[in-house]
Amino acid sequence: MSESQEQQALFQWAAIAERQYPELRLLHAIPNSGKRHIITAVRMKAEGQKAGVSDIFLPVARHGFHGLYIELKIKGGRVSPSQADWIKLTTVQGYKSIVCVGWEDARMEIEGYLTCTKGK
Repeated sequence: MSESQEQQALFQWAAIAERQYPELRLLHAIPNSGKRHIITAVRMKAEGQKAGVSDIFLPVARHGFHGLYIELKIKGGRVSPSQADWIKLTTVQGYKSIVCVGWEDARMEIEGYLTCTKGK
C-alpha cells in the first residue's frame, strides 16, 4: 500500500473506533506533503506551512504528554531531516512524537496512548 492508502486505512479505522475512543474525533491529518502547483506551494508557505510537520496529530493529553504526533511511513520509508527535527522539537515541548510503519502500527500506538498501555 502507498503512504496515502495506509493513512486512509488508519482514518477508516478511527471513524469506526470513535465509539470506543470518543477522543478520536479530534484525530486529524496535516496535509503537508504532495506535489502542488508552484503558486499554491508559495501561498501555503506564506500561510505558515512548515517542512517536516508530522502527518497526523491527536490533540489529546495523556500520560504527561500534551498530544500525539505520528509520522506515518510505509515499510522502507525514511524520515527526512526536517521530519526528524520536528519529532525532536515537539518531544522537547512535551508531545509524544513517533514514527509508525503502516496503519496498523499507528493504530496500536494510538490505542496504547489512549488506554495507558506502553507504546514506543
